[in-house]
Amino acid sequence: MVEGAIKVYGAAWCLDCKRVKKLLGQNMLDFAWIDIENDPEGKSFVQQANQGRQAIPTVVLPDGSVLVQPSNVELAEKLGLADERRAPLYDLVIVGGGPAGLTAALYAAREGLETVVLEKSTVGGQAATTELIENYPGFPEGVGGMDLARRIEQQVQRFGVKIEYAEAQGLERQGRCCQVHTDAGVYSAWTALIATGSSYRRLEVPGEDRFIGRGVHFCATCDGPFYRDKELLVIGGGNSAAEEGFFLTKYASKVTLAVRKGELRASQILREKVLSSPKLAVMYHTEVKELCGVKRLDSVVLRNNQTGEEQEVRPAGVFVFIGLDPNTQWLKGTLDLDKYGFVLTGKTLETSIPGVFAAGDVRADSTKQVAGAAGEGATAALMIRAYLQEE
Repeated sequence: MVEGAIKVYGAAWCLDCKRVKKLLGQNMLDFAWIDIENDPEGKSFVQQANQGRQAIPTVVLPDGSVLVQPSNVELAEKLGLADERRAPLYDLVIVGGGPAGLTAALYAAREGLETVVLEKSTVGGQAATTELIENYPGFPEGVGGMDLARRIEQQVQRFGVKIEYAEAQGLERQGRCCQVHTDAGVYSAWTALIATGSSYRRLEVPGEDRFIGRGVHFCATCDGPFYRDKELLVIGGGNSAAEEGFFLTKYASKVTLAVRKGELRASQILREKVLSSPKLAVMYHTEVKELCGVKRLDSVVLRNNQTGEEQEVRPAGVFVFIGLDPNTQWLKGTLDLDKYGFVLTGKTLETSIPGVFAAGDVRADSTKQVAGAAGEGATAALMIRAYLQEE
């Protein structure tokens, strides 16, 4: 047991803050919670500790050391918490705790398969960061992404599924077993399901890497509350850009969408929402040339891709929604991927490695929709059951 005061700086809407608080609570460790939205001194401390970034959770340990957005494994190691003994062999190890992974776990557990879900950050995946999901069956008024993730997590745990926080680093087939190498050790199972989803695509322009978290963001739910009554710039013209741009109007005084083409590619309902909102504006044929600033983002250089004309704008923050890249870096050279890095599967959702399946956004030809991911998770679990019965 660790003696002394632990301080956790965060915000009520921060999913990773809740994860850290949950870990400390489960280990009966006393800690002070500082909500930086209501504590100016706490907000100032976080900015000082992170060179101007409002990176949360920021955790101060009893010895004075500071951890920024620590994983559960890192925090446990620093606090000297005992490592749980893990089962030597599971029926199924699922990498990824989004809708696909959780639904697969639910179906697998109901089939009597001993299952563990590995999640590197926050259960729920990208769905958990979506303010309102209006196209998931069973919720006529829509459902908050965080609420949906919580409901599925509770349902999964009711059937005895283990959810552990660990980041996958490699995958291999050893005899008849699959081994997933993580920062918390090796997990072995008869079968594995890859459900690691995808991440927001980068602009790849000067200044982007430098200002991520310092004015450049990829999650409206996570970072939108920092920009109350400020003007924001959203990059993108698809469903995500329109949906998240509309959500940001809850906080911002004005939101401008910079769209590369001559029209919004979002669905008709979302287009109507954007074009009818008094707090939303659209700039067509517009691309980002450079993100400028010193310690944080100060301005954005935009270029009209038809006329070549450039202009410099000064939004308080920039949110980027230009597509998705699969989270498969840890799998390269291990199994077959398409040219974009998505996992290739057959009709049973099995990959090029026997006993290893894939479902959800990480899979080539998937719909990239929450309901689709859940459906693929259920299908994968049934295919895995059939595979195990044949082995």
